Amino acid sequence: MPAVFAANVAGKVLGKLGSSAFQEICLMWGVQDEFHKLKQVLIAIKAVLVDAEEQQARNQELTLWLEKIKNACYEVEDLLDEFEIEALRRQVLELGNTGRKVRNLFSTSNPLSFRFRMGWKIRKTNKMLDDIAASKSKFRLHETHEVKSVLHRERETYSFVKASDVIGRDEDKENIIKFLMNPTDGEDIPVLPIVGIGGIGKTALAQLVFHDERVQMHFDLNIWVCVTEDFDVKQLMIKIIKSATGMKCKDMNKEELHKVLQNCLNGNRCLIVLDDVWNEDNKKWIELKDLLASGDEGSKIIVTTRSSNVAIITGSTPQYDLKNLSHGNSLSLFLKLALRNGEDKQYKNLVRIGGEIVPKCKGVALALKTLGSMLRSTRVERNWELVRDNEIWELEHKENDILPALKLSYDQLPWNVRHLWLDLSGQTASKLPNNLGHLRTLMVTSEERKANTEFLIPTCISKSKHLRVLDFVESSFEQLPNNIRNLKHLRYLSIAGNENIKKIPNFIWNLQSLQALNLGLCKGIEELPKDIRYLISLRTLLVTTRQTDLQENGIGCLSCLRMLGFFGCENLKHLFQDMQRLTALRTLVIDECNSLVSLPQGLKHLTSLETLAIASCEKLDLCMGPEVEGMEDGKLRKLLIQGLPKMESLPQWVLLGSTKTLQELYILELKNLLALPSWFQHLVSLQRLVIRNCPKLPYLPEGMQHLTALKQLEIIGCPALSQRCMEGTGEDWSKIAHVPCLYLNDLETSTTDGE
Repeated sequence: MPAVFAANVAGKVLGKLGSSAFQEICLMWGVQDEFHKLKQVLIAIKAVLVDAEEQQARNQELTLWLEKIKNACYEVEDLLDEFEIEALRRQVLELGNTGRKVRNLFSTSNPLSFRFRMGWKIRKTNKMLDDIAASKSKFRLHETHEVKSVLHRERETYSFVKASDVIGRDEDKENIIKFLMNPTDGEDIPVLPIVGIGGIGKTALAQLVFHDERVQMHFDLNIWVCVTEDFDVKQLMIKIIKSATGMKCKDMNKEELHKVLQNCLNGNRCLIVLDDVWNEDNKKWIELKDLLASGDEGSKIIVTTRSSNVAIITGSTPQYDLKNLSHGNSLSLFLKLALRNGEDKQYKNLVRIGGEIVPKCKGVALALKTLGSMLRSTRVERNWELVRDNEIWELEHKENDILPALKLSYDQLPWNVRHLWLDLSGQTASKLPNNLGHLRTLMVTSEERKANTEFLIPTCISKSKHLRVLDFVESSFEQLPNNIRNLKHLRYLSIAGNENIKKIPNFIWNLQSLQALNLGLCKGIEELPKDIRYLISLRTLLVTTRQTDLQENGIGCLSCLRMLGFFGCENLKHLFQDMQRLTALRTLVIDECNSLVSLPQGLKHLTSLETLAIASCEKLDLCMGPEVEGMEDGKLRKLLIQGLPKMESLPQWVLLGSTKTLQELYILELKNLLALPSWFQHLVSLQRLVIRNCPKLPYLPEGMQHLTALKQLEIIGCPALSQRCMEGTGEDWSKIAHVPCLYLNDLETSTTDGE
């Protein structure tokens, strides 16, 4: 893994070196030759990294060499950033403001001194890479230009498990099997929830049981389904059928799926494992359980979940609480992964240190596996001691919290730490980690309102000058630390949810590299920084402010902005009038701005806008929005209008000229909406229409039958309209009979095309 990781970092750096933008920078500063040499050495090193990955398990020295490469790549990336940051600063200077404030930005950035300083850094970096490249010959590595990619997927489980890899669960296994073998009374299919925190081994236990020979012989049909967070009954039906028969049926509607599922289950004693269930919606669970009830007598369901609420909803028997592993089993599992066969006799000191690491994992299998696998690549005692003695173990955490172990391994080993979640609750400066100099990501949280955090946060920042991401989670400090101004590499800054901070200091405009700024739900902020327009790299801006108006030449100058959101701006009456300058904007969200009375005319010129959401604005009258005349063709794909009591009709301007591109439309909680407009029939790309809690809406407009792309229509909390849309008998049924999925007042009906 370290080799693949190093190769990915090297590839990223080489990609930046080869970009046209960086070539222009090199040309401007006259450093083409120096960077060309650096690039060639990096290409030569990268070519052997695939072979290095294959060999490193047998060669500790090679593992350390790979660590050097990874560190070197990060230093090269920092070096390239220096040039890009300087280029951004000069763009700010070219904005035309030659006042003292902007000139001061360049007081320490004389072109000659910058060229001299950076020339020295390039030579130093080239020497470092030369030394690394020179030492690769002793490893006899073969060159290849194909690098294995590391894929990050949503967690998905399957039934297979290697029994020898599961330690300490024999008793649990027998208890579960006993439940499965017991005869059952009654019509309901028995459901056993297995409950435990993430990583404790619920899935592994279910896998052991699933493949036990006694279980395989007892049941006619064994079905394994990974559920995860999306508890979509139709998709679960598809997964169950595929697990049972191998049949692919993704194009079927729910009625067809129901028939196939019944054919699968009828007459069979079934074991169904639903792994990793998060759903707490009782209606969805009952719907699924009823579908599975057609199995023969003796059928059983096992549910694995982290949530006791899920267990209460799903379980027909008391939940099975999975306990943490004993110390002996924990040590066995850890050493099995950390050492190879026979090495426990060769490395007795490592076994001893491992025995001191294991209790910190609190018997959680995932934590033990993570640290064991991580340390498998090193036999250096000091490296194991660094894991054992790392300060992160001293930070307070909730009972059974496995995060410390996972935080340690977030970016391989703790001496090369790049990403860190730090809980400052009850901590002192003496307990802060010392090795923060290479951090790229710092997430800081503290449950205490003040404590030492107002001193500790600046201390953390002062040690982390290369930060790209700084996120204050659940923060409550009253002032943004001043030394944030020095984080010139910073790309993402969030203080979301801090209700105590009243002012965002103007020094924030120094952060020319900043791409995302999250001030959402910071309800105490009295006004936005006056010089926010100098954040020329900003792509995402989420705002809560107590202002009544927003100034021109502020947000409107952020030409790179892709997403803009206003949340809970209770006093805001008007948005900035120069909105038309945001030509790159893709998403605009306005939520709970109860004093907002109208939207600016410039909105109609946002031709790149793809998502528009306007919700919970009591005084907003959309009829006072941009005039339809002169509307430019847009690209809007998703539109949400919710909770606007002044709205009686839906004005055409809200489509922003996007009748041919709109795919999703949500009309929610419009208590006084009296009619839908006739231009609905022109929404030729509309695939999903949701109308919810609009009690005065009496009927659908003419021409709805022309919306041939419409796949899903939901009408909830609209009594008169739902009555008119009833299948076969409703007066508006002919307008929507072609829609495959129709939901009326929480009752779903499905139609097939042409019926």
